[in-house]
Amino acid sequence: MKFKPALLFALFIFFSCQSKKNNKGGTENPEIYSQQSSIILSRDVYTDQLYGFWLGQCIANWTGLVTEMDKIGNIGEIKTGEFYTRQDWGKPDQPSIWAEGIPSDLSPTIDFVFRGPDEIWGADDDTDIEYMYQHLLYTHQTTQLTPQQIRDGWLKHMKAEEENYLWVSNQKAFDLMQEGLLPPDTGSPEHNEHYEMIDAQLTTEVFGLFAPARPKIALKMAHLPIQTTARHNAEYISKFYVCMYALSTSVDTTLSPKQQILTMADRASQVLPDTTYAAKMYSFVKKIYQSGIPWEQSRDSIYIRYQVHQKDGYDLTSKNLYCNGCFAAGINFAASLVSLFYGEGDLIETIKIGTLTGWDSDNPTATWGGLLGFMLGKEGIEKTFGRTFSNRFNIHRTRKNFPNNGIDTFEKMAEQGVAIVDRVVLDEMDGAIDSVRNVWKIPLPR
Repeated sequence: MKFKPALLFALFIFFSCQSKKNNKGGTENPEIYSQQSSIILSRDVYTDQLYGFWLGQCIANWTGLVTEMDKIGNIGEIKTGEFYTRQDWGKPDQPSIWAEGIPSDLSPTIDFVFRGPDEIWGADDDTDIEYMYQHLLYTHQTTQLTPQQIRDGWLKHMKAEEENYLWVSNQKAFDLMQEGLLPPDTGSPEHNEHYEMIDAQLTTEVFGLFAPARPKIALKMAHLPIQTTARHNAEYISKFYVCMYALSTSVDTTLSPKQQILTMADRASQVLPDTTYAAKMYSFVKKIYQSGIPWEQSRDSIYIRYQVHQKDGYDLTSKNLYCNGCFAAGINFAASLVSLFYGEGDLIETIKIGTLTGWDSDNPTATWGGLLGFMLGKEGIEKTFGRTFSNRFNIHRTRKNFPNNGIDTFEKMAEQGVAIVDRVVLDEMDGAIDSVRNVWKIPLPR
């Protein structure tokens, strides 16, 4: 499959996510550098791609939910059936760790979960807080949310009493907000013991799409939302995903999908400080992928290295957490890299591998489904699956107090995203909007 190019008039010769190292060994200012002074992006094409982001994320999210927490590994040597393999696709779903022997009610088999044109996609925790952050940026007409705006948004749109689809660090941050604490304190280790969990990843990736071709600006916009629930490795991992999304806007489309993905990932990985387990996980997973072993063997190697032997400073097993930290940012980051690398830019294969890899399987699938969906656009996704899908989204399945009783469309969600990019281009990038050609002119730093 080929990704829909976002650039209509710009020819990329060279760009990279490169910068000076800070005194912690990480990347201080990840940014694209180009031999050209600016790029031109079509607002019409970008609208279609944002539609593809929401659609791809929903397809992958709901498919990954079928196997969520089915396979998390028992600490010890790997036994038959401990993890899924490619042979399990299309076979009966097994119960999750909390399902009391009952498989998922989404699908009797491990397979794609779709919503047809007459149906509605439901929100989930992989889509709903990103939806909220987009709504807050749009309604406040800003490029950077304040601590008060974030807290007020959470208090307005999260359910306090009934099932609210908040887990670990998100739930703790919400509790702290109700007690009067503001971000970023809600994600600090002093107040939130779950700061190493996965929560920030699934709530902030979209900021990369609000700053096309400019990872540094995307990270600036995402900084406070990330720190609302995360610190240290969980924060760095979330920054990696934000960089991936920002880089996807300007990747060289003359490369194969596989090379596009690998190029973006290597550049985004520079945001991971060298001394962290996140950086070492990235290097380890890439190395074993390049060795040519099957993805199942790579996944098993990750389990043994990090959950059994606790290498590279990943010591969550020793902390005796519930389900051995199956919600943790670290192990799910490693698992997500398996599906990213072995999927090689193919949307269907990436979702399949992510669904079968294990742990919190709906999160990596939603992340890469959103990214590849953006790169393909709406029509590209429909061509890939050979069918059409619902364009409607019910944010009130998990959240509250949104317009139209919570029913939205991907068209309107994409239009809101473009309006946010308009403001970012003008206010953060010193760029321009050409209303005649309906394009953005985005300056690139040299």
